[in-house]
This record gives sequence, C-alpha cells and structure tokens, in this order.
Amino acid sequence: MQLERILQEAVQRGISDVLLKDGNPPLFRFRGEFLPMANAEPLTAPELQAALTRFLVDDAQRLRFLTERCADLAFGEPALGRFRVNAYRQRGKVAIAVRVIPAKIPEFRDLNLPPIVERLADERRGMILVTGPTGSGKTTTLAAMIGHINRRSARHIITIEDPIEYLHKDERAVICQREIGSDVDSFAAALNVALRQIPDVIMLGEMRDPETVETALQAAETGHLVLSTLHTIDVPETISRIVSSSPEHKRDQVRVVLANVIKGVICQRLVPTANGAGMVPAVEVMVGSARVREYIDANRIRDLHQVIEQGQAAYGMQTFDQSLLSLVQANLVTYEEALQHCTSAADFERVARGVDTSHFETISTLDEQR
Repeated sequence: MQLERILQEAVQRGISDVLLKDGNPPLFRFRGEFLPMANAEPLTAPELQAALTRFLVDDAQRLRFLTERCADLAFGEPALGRFRVNAYRQRGKVAIAVRVIPAKIPEFRDLNLPPIVERLADERRGMILVTGPTGSGKTTTLAAMIGHINRRSARHIITIEDPIEYLHKDERAVICQREIGSDVDSFAAALNVALRQIPDVIMLGEMRDPETVETALQAAETGHLVLSTLHTIDVPETISRIVSSSPEHKRDQVRVVLANVIKGVICQRLVPTANGAGMVPAVEVMVGSARVREYIDANRIRDLHQVIEQGQAAYGMQTFDQSLLSLVQANLVTYEEALQHCTSAADFERVARGVDTSHFETISTLDEQR
C-alpha cells in the first residue's frame, strides 16, 4: 500500500495518529483508540522498509536509525501536509508511529481552551508550563500561544524543538525555530546560547534534565517569557517535578525562584466528545497569584488544588473536575465520560448533582486583600 494514500486518508478524516506495523493494516487513532484503516490489507516488511526509506530523507537520520535503531523526525510535503514520525524496531522489524500535524497554526477558539490560556499568552515575562501525558495536545497548545504572540506583538521568539512540528511564519514577531540534531546538539546547549540571541520569548519543546530546568528558570528570572512542557498529570506534580529535578541542596532555592517566576501551569487531558466526533481538552489551570506564590514558597505544593478551586471566579483558575463539569454543562462531554476522567468521582458526583455546589463557587479574597 502506498504511504501517500495512508497519510492522505488520515489527513482527510482528521485522524491524529497512525501506527504502521508488520502484519497489521494501518491503524488510525480515533477517540483515543486505534482502529484498522478500512479495506486495508496487512502491511508487509518490504512496504514498511519502503516507508522508512521515504521518511529518512538525509544521512544523519539514516545513521541515527542504524546506530540507535530508532529515529524521531518531522516529515512534510506540500501535497500531504506535515507529520511527526518515530521509526523504530520491534522484534527485529520496522514499526512507524506518525502524528498528523495540522497545516494551520491553531487559534484558541479552535481548541476549546478556557479564556485564561489566552490571557496567560499575553504575559511579557516569567514561565508558563503546558503539561499532560503524551498525545494530550501540549504541542498544539504551545503552537496556539506562539501564534497568538506572533499576531499581536513585535517580539523575537526562539523555539527549541525535537523535532520542529508546527512551522511558524513571521507576522508581527520574528520567529527562529531551532531543531535538536540539525541546528543544535541538545536542549540545554540551545537554551544557553539562546540567552545571547536577544530573545523576548523562548519556547522549549521539553525540559528534560536539571541543567535545562535551571537555565529556563534563569531565563524567566531575567525578564524573558519562557514556555515549555512536562509529562506531568496535574499542577502539584508539575511543581514537584521541577523542584525535585534539581540536586537536593538546591531545591529550596529552585522553589523560591519558581514561586517568583511562575505565571501559569496548564495541564491537559483529552476526553471523547458526546457527539462521537473527536476529542475535547479538559484543562486544569493554575495562575501565579500571590496566594499561589506563597504556597509554593512555603512548600505547600499538595495544597495547591484547594487554591485553584477557590481561584476560579477571581482569576479564571480551574481544576480538572471543574473543567469537566463545564464540559458536561455545555453538552460537549457526557456525564459518564466525565466520571471516567475526573480526579475524584465522589466529589464530582456530589457537585454535579448540586449537593455541594460551593465546591466550585468559592471565591478567594485573600489576593484581593493584598
């Protein structure tokens, strides 16, 4: 089967991911599950080898696959679109995972993100983190934030990615996109150099090691806006991961710096929609209010969920359960599906049935008093 036909059908049907494995037909991810492509025969080893050759377009990629037995890359053609590709070996045979990247830079209204995300994108300095499991839409949310800044302000934006997924064109901003492997060796090396490249905004595809975390905090502390991602499931785990990634003797200092620079944390989970047409994000959002800074500084990280719950009206913060309730009320997600994804089923049921609505309506006045 021709690779072009597989990718073209995935794009036309709005499929997010494609999995190619020897002995299976092409598999399309739909509503979180992999289903076989209609009327497709099982793939053969020669077909997968031909697809691999098609994706590995330069010597560096081919050498990486030969030496490491896997390669992570971006692939694009005008007639097909753009794709993130990971080719690897399993049981001695080639397998390929493909993520479809939309051609258009998404806007917030396209993604059904809460209004607070757009307000966070208007920040001029500090750190904003987008977190969630693989495939939860972190890269897409970051692309929407970069696109928003690009349309609104004349700033210098540097992105550091592995690989480059969305391609941004200069509008009001000037955007330089650097890819690990082809433009620079590592995230840490690229970030160190980026501080000397007069950026206003730095977007890190991922903070993978203590050196990168430390340099990112330094960049945020010195007046840059730093955007990045982590594979964490909620706000407390995100804050804990950053602090614990540093050596123990530095953790108190890292926590203090993080409390001062954090502007927001956006945690995402994709939930199947009620109409069966796709997925919609449930989003936990923390804003770096005075009370949030106080809790991080005092190492009361596990208590941040209470602050987020109470900060909905004043700051636009929301927990996952609050987000899911709003999706149910908007008929975007069924009640039963929300129960499968909520943090606490008992609390969610009680709130949704109106037994304890104060759980979502408490307004914090502590920051206003300050």
